[in-house]
Amino acid sequence: MRLSLVLLITISAVFGGSLAFRSVVFPSETSNSYVEMTPQKPLTLKAFTLCMRVATELSGEREIILFAYRTPDYDELNVWRELDGRLSFYLSGSGVLFKVPDLGSLQNHLCFTWDSSSGAAALFMNGRKSVTKIYRKAHTIQPGGRVLIGQDPDNFLGGFDVKQSFVGEISDVNLWDSVLSDAEVQNLFHQRTIQKGNVIDWETVDLTPTGEVEVINVNP
Repeated sequence: MRLSLVLLITISAVFGGSLAFRSVVFPSETSNSYVEMTPQKPLTLKAFTLCMRVATELSGEREIILFAYRTPDYDELNVWRELDGRLSFYLSGSGVLFKVPDLGSLQNHLCFTWDSSSGAAALFMNGRKSVTKIYRKAHTIQPGGRVLIGQDPDNFLGGFDVKQSFVGEISDVNLWDSVLSDAEVQNLFHQRTIQKGNVIDWETVDLTPTGEVEVINVNP
């Protein structure tokens, strides 16, 4: 009993005094349900690591938007599940795609990494790294946009397509302005570290839900 109490106190201290975490649930297809996130600083990025935990029962030839960052002129950083099940991200143009196991109703931990100086792009799924691909070398992601989960905006905050909307649960969305090491990503997957994103920190980021979406607390 004493050991359990000490463990609870230790966990509570590590996680800022709370044993609950936020998760976002999209219960059905819509053309108007999304959550806007307010980053801690502008997204002027020459490198990034973007991680999230995702569960969805959508299947078949169905595009699914997982993350969208759009400025008035461009989709600066969009993450997708493609029609054929591949995972991808796009930086103001054609994308880089990865053939990986299908997403499903069991939660998957995903991390996408990219470095402008070399063009190196990779995907981690549940701590396992994909082949490295070369993509958009010397590119810079531009600031001045808005970050959404749940919908793909074809203009600054609109032009949504119901057949691209996300249905399921997303949590633990963190964004860094650097490429994390393989070991750091694996530690995030196993929850052995509390490394917070310095651009988007899921524990503290402001979430603004719109439409049929629920922000809930879940136990770690």
